[in-house]
Amino acid sequence: MKSMNSSIQYRVSSLNLCSLLGGVSIRGGIAALLLGTLVTSLPALALDMKGALTLGGKAVPGAKVTLWRTAGMDSPQNIRETSSDAEGNFELQNLTPNEEGNIYYISTAGGVREDVALMSVLGATPLSSVVINELTTVASVFTSAQFIDGVEISGNPLGVRIAAGNAPNLVDPVTGKWGKVLLDPLNSTQNTTLARLNTLGSMIVAFGTTADDAWRAAFLNATATNEVPVNTLEALSGIARAPWANPEELFKLFDEAYPQPEDGSRREAPNVPYLAYAPKDFAMILSFAGGGIFAPGKLQVDVEGNIWSGVNWMPGSQSGVYHNIGGGTIKLSSNGTALSPPITGFTGMGVDGVGWGTGMAKNRVWVSSFNGSIGVMDLEGRQIGKESDFPMAGKVGDLMGVGVADNGDVWIADATKNQLLHFPSGEINDGVVVNVKGLKSPFGIAIDAQNRVWVSSSQSNIVTRFPADDPSKAESFEVGVIARGVALDSKGNLWVASNMSPGFPAPTLPAGTPVMKQFQLMTEQMLPIMAKGTISAESPTGVLNMIRPDGSQPAPKGFTGDKGVFIPWGVSIDGNDDVWFGNFWGRGVGLMAGDDTQGHPEGTKIGDVIHVFQSGSIQMITDVVVDQAGNAWAANNWNDIDAVVDNVDPARASTTFGGGTGISVIYGVASPVNAPAIGEARKPK
Repeated sequence: MKSMNSSIQYRVSSLNLCSLLGGVSIRGGIAALLLGTLVTSLPALALDMKGALTLGGKAVPGAKVTLWRTAGMDSPQNIRETSSDAEGNFELQNLTPNEEGNIYYISTAGGVREDVALMSVLGATPLSSVVINELTTVASVFTSAQFIDGVEISGNPLGVRIAAGNAPNLVDPVTGKWGKVLLDPLNSTQNTTLARLNTLGSMIVAFGTTADDAWRAAFLNATATNEVPVNTLEALSGIARAPWANPEELFKLFDEAYPQPEDGSRREAPNVPYLAYAPKDFAMILSFAGGGIFAPGKLQVDVEGNIWSGVNWMPGSQSGVYHNIGGGTIKLSSNGTALSPPITGFTGMGVDGVGWGTGMAKNRVWVSSFNGSIGVMDLEGRQIGKESDFPMAGKVGDLMGVGVADNGDVWIADATKNQLLHFPSGEINDGVVVNVKGLKSPFGIAIDAQNRVWVSSSQSNIVTRFPADDPSKAESFEVGVIARGVALDSKGNLWVASNMSPGFPAPTLPAGTPVMKQFQLMTEQMLPIMAKGTISAESPTGVLNMIRPDGSQPAPKGFTGDKGVFIPWGVSIDGNDDVWFGNFWGRGVGLMAGDDTQGHPEGTKIGDVIHVFQSGSIQMITDVVVDQAGNAWAANNWNDIDAVVDNVDPARASTTFGGGTGISVIYGVASPVNAPAIGEARKPK
């Protein structure tokens, strides 16, 4: 298989004279039934591809199908053309790979309305049989949302491949029916993604068949994020990039196209199940389990787009804050496939349960454990060294956040001994203990371009900053109470999430209180307050602060997003410098406008919460990270509070529900960002 870093670009373009002569995409004119298929590493032998084009289960005859080949970032070349027959079938014969082995194909329609366009992105495997329909279009557009511009798809090579590899999770490109991950009980019965997919697909069918011109115009207008789309592909692209923008209006159009019978029986929509109620957004969200995932803490993305996390507890255990069995380290591929061993995950070097301590270097994964052990492994999960290799082995407390610097230095927070561990150039044997004034249960760590180390303290309202080569010059910055995750944007601004708003009474914790005991005491304090209604979804607590490189803050009391922030935990920055946060008690994934970021509605300002994503697959989220394709991955850390904190007589049937189930992904909603996240956020190349 070719390297994930090899150059790749593919373009879906309406077939017309101008585009054939000059490679120029024309928005108007011939409407298209579009099929973009990315295939890599073809065998040397010629290949015949057979396909079928359908809409609402009916054949689409007379559609032109064109195969294009791309060589890196150059304009694609026209390889083959054919047309679908009276039954909607087509065949592309004698296809041979180019040197790079990258091909895709598109189709333009003549037998359907000019403004109906469909697509299917197949991924990296050449297929002899494909189906293109409204469902493959929704799946392809949402997973490739960050790479679609008009009818073109292009972008950073790895991101494009990740996007293509995730489309089959939603819809099988061979059958044009639902994908295996969507059909998994973890998704088909636990969230509304299946119904959202079918609802959008049915609206595309209505657009091309039964709807009148007024309905079609209303649909296009409801999906516009800038200019009004000219076809269904552009309309879906608008929904995919901002699925929160106009969901009620879109559902109203669905209701008009397929009215609900008065007796409550089925609508006549071609795809079931469909949504029964207007959603808060149309995001495509899936959850992935296995590989030892249970109560994941901090997430990391590696250089190939794989997802890593140390987990609090072991799957199947009746774990909570009073007693627990620690988990290992898990790895998912960029399409969510579990690559770590079941139940235990990757283990070794004495690690027994991981909180916030997952760090990603360029070629190594670092995890720090509740029990004071440190694990280091390569990107295949193989341990590097042994527990005794660390000079401070057995002399440290409960370990939390791991920060990696551009120069390869690794820093680890010791949450119970109020100190840091420093490993110059990431060398295990050279590790030393560093004492820094002002640390109080250090938690999150980030290192900026000036090699200054930023550390949050979870038993205070302070973020500490010091030069890596001179910890005596530490500075302190006030933020919210119980400071947690930290991240740097491209401008060098540090963003920090704090569980509580300024002035909120933090629990009194004796020095050296174990981390799990801290969680226990904080939860015990919060539950009575929430029972009184002092803190609730309508009156939440928690803030995000931004500290500029010069130490100033645009909002010293923090951003609450008009109260959309509810006990936030982790924070990450995407390629647009927007801020993603785990809205822990709000059971959601939050998107906040960053420092002077672009692409938002007029009037949006720094610190505004643009949207909070919620789903049956989104539980109590600690962390959110963005990958190279613009997918937002979320860690379901806790789920059932009673199972977490009841130590007297818990309901036996739910004693395994304390930890969160799986890691969830929201497809294509963020601006792609480089990984691993070392230093300031950077756009991928």
